[in-house]
Amino acid sequence: MSEPRDEKSTLSTSEGGGTQRLPVVEVMEKGPESELGQSASAAAYEPLPTLDDEGDGQGRFWSVRRVPAGLVALLVLAAAGVLLYDIAAVRADHSALAWRKWLARQLAERPLDDTWVLVGAGVAVALGLWLVVLAVTPGLRDVLPMRRPHAEVRAGLHRGAAALVLRDRAMEVSGVRAVRVRVGRRKVDVRALSHFRELDDVRADLDATLTDGIRGLGLARRHALSVHVGRPGRKG
Repeated sequence: MSEPRDEKSTLSTSEGGGTQRLPVVEVMEKGPESELGQSASAAAYEPLPTLDDEGDGQGRFWSVRRVPAGLVALLVLAAAGVLLYDIAAVRADHSALAWRKWLARQLAERPLDDTWVLVGAGVAVALGLWLVVLAVTPGLRDVLPMRRPHAEVRAGLHRGAAALVLRDRAMEVSGVRAVRVRVGRRKVDVRALSHFRELDDVRADLDATLTDGIRGLGLARRHALSVHVGRPGRKG
């Protein structure tokens, strides 16, 4: 008596005469394009899913800023150590250091509108503002945040690497002799030289190719595209 056949499983005969169930991979129906191929048009390209609608909620990566933090820590440690040593020396009935006597005398004698007092105050304010800016800004301007298909995974793409990928895509367009790509935080600027074909046709192909290339980068922010096409200059 035959065993009913399951639509999603397959039976095979083993060497011992028994049967075992083999796993079956369900095959999705293929559309007009192959799974490994590229979309025929930019409109048919579906980007990776994001956690939000626009993808603009993905903030930039925060820099640890080891160099500024290390410099500030060293300066504070050195100043505190010298001041603590001088205070301990005075408490032990020793004379204060010469620099502290000079500093106390200058602060007592110089008026507030003195040039050197104003210069020192300006330097202190500038350093304080610099530290505040470093504390409230993320930094890492060269790293572009990418879309997050999963909440546990976060990735970034260096702007130089993104420009290199888009440059290779632009060089594949017929008629492009040379191209320079600059990827900013919000805009991609492309300047190409074409030695044959009409400039409008080359520009249209570059627009389509680079628009699809920008989508393929998987960036969280939608970058605007600016394409300029010209002829190479004459030699001599």
